[in-house]
Amino acid sequence: MVRAMRPSLERLSLEEFAVLSGMHPDLIRRLVALGLVEAHRDPAGVLWFSRGELAEVARVQRLRAGFALNYAAIGLVTDLLDRIAVLEAALRGAQRRGR
Repeated sequence: MVRAMRPSLERLSLEEFAVLSGMHPDLIRRLVALGLVEAHRDPAGVLWFSRGELAEVARVQRLRAGFALNYAAIGLVTDLLDRIAVLEAALRGAQRRGR
């Protein structure tokens, strides 16, 4: 037996996402436009978010507060951090195989 998840648990509306992230909906829209947060649009053009994107918003907030970066720079920093994580994981994998 498979338990179906309720749609409200699978995705969040812009308003729900803004409340949970503590950010204004207009700022969330801006982050989506900059590619810092992923959202999906339904046929009516309404934005919907996965709960996992809350972690991305928290990351953006930490970078903004910690380094006083503008949002365009945060996009570059997050891309670089993601690439570093991939390279470090590959290095760890290569080291384990080499033992």
